[in-house]
Amino acid sequence: MLTDLYYYEAPGLNPYRNQALEEYLLRRVKPGELILYLWQNQRTVVIGRNQNAWRECRVERLRQDFGHLARRFSGGGAVFHDLGNVNFTFLTTAENYCLARQMAVICRALKQLGVPAAVSGRNDLLAAGRKISGNAFYKSGAQCYHHGTIMVDVDLDDLACYLQPPQGKLASKGISSVRSRVANLSEFAPGITASQLKALLRSCCGEAYALPVRSWLMPQDAAAELDRLTSRYAAWSWIYGRNDELNIQLSHRFEWGEVMLNLSVEQGMISDVVIYSDIMESELIAVWQAVLSGSCYQAASMARNIRQAQTADEEQTRINAELASWLDTVVC
Repeated sequence: MLTDLYYYEAPGLNPYRNQALEEYLLRRVKPGELILYLWQNQRTVVIGRNQNAWRECRVERLRQDFGHLARRFSGGGAVFHDLGNVNFTFLTTAENYCLARQMAVICRALKQLGVPAAVSGRNDLLAAGRKISGNAFYKSGAQCYHHGTIMVDVDLDDLACYLQPPQGKLASKGISSVRSRVANLSEFAPGITASQLKALLRSCCGEAYALPVRSWLMPQDAAAELDRLTSRYAAWSWIYGRNDELNIQLSHRFEWGEVMLNLSVEQGMISDVVIYSDIMESELIAVWQAVLSGSCYQAASMARNIRQAQTADEEQTRINAELASWLDTVVC
């Protein structure tokens, strides 16, 4: 049962510090609590946990323009943040986590602005058929978060400049460019500001849960832990990870996301695996890497290992079955 509702707004614009704050809050949210965390980043591309940085972002152009590249814990695709964007995170424990209710908070706020918002699938909010908010999810033990973007008045030229999603991804959605599929709230609610939206989200959260919203107080001894987490999020090894191009590459776009398998094959056995994907079920990547490493490079062996991999629910089982069926058709 939810008994305490808190609000915390990041004091700065550094993406790595803001990610550190998000993880800090996640680790400290208690049963019966929900924390609404709001934050903004300046000129930042944030990629999903399992994405290839160079494939999703014009890394050198972003660096030349003094922007930031960040990688998050959750799955999904790349997004662009500037001061025309508001980021939100709902942090709670499993018994009080309810995606529909959390989405309803955002929709309630947008409705009050006169924005015709509607949930599309499980991770987008659309207005007039265009994306105004993307969402992603993460769980660590009993602690969970749902976070996302809300485009208030984002510079769409910068967005199109720094993001470079594969053309196959756009084509699968029937659109010609990343810019053409998104929209700002300012198109529907002229004059809206990020500050106004933040205040509205706070009040709507209290209304949706019928609880008073109290400010979350940062402990005085938090600085050292936040510094450590900030350094980790800013580390080259975390942001870029491995960029291996091993000796066999297989890729395919499914309805649930794109998968790129990079395999090192020695004497017919898979000795190393690197997988890039924008799949929302990011925990499956580690499962696939584990079951494919050491497998024979044969369709039957790879597909069987994927099908037999342990999954958390029916959706993951379905995804594994589709991946295995594809491997049956492309592996010699």
